Amino acid sequence: MTVSQQMVTIGMVILGTMFTRFLPFLLFPPGRPAPGYIQYLGKALPPAVFGMLVIYCLKHVNPFAGSHGIPELLSVAFVATLHLWKRKMLLSIGGGTVCYMLLVQTVFGQ
Repeated sequence: MTVSQQMVTIGMVILGTMFTRFLPFLLFPPGRPAPGYIQYLGKALPPAVFGMLVIYCLKHVNPFAGSHGIPELLSVAFVATLHLWKRKMLLSIGGGTVCYMLLVQTVFGQ
């Protein structure tokens, strides 16, 4: 890419990002309540996204090979326990990631 093409690409990315960031504030101003379907999506999508994330993370776990899914099972239990205890989403995600990485790098490493 030439320098001018790089500048145009960066400019388009900036415009696209700003457009998607500011569009909700233009469509749903603070003084007006959001439509019902938007409120429904705000309640329904976060659990759906995390459900899909769990399925995606566990889709290739084979209980009949390798570590038999033990690090994954321990990490899921750790995330559930941590979330029930602290109720902090980022702490649960980060803690589960650290737990899994420690298990596969040290205890179940090959």
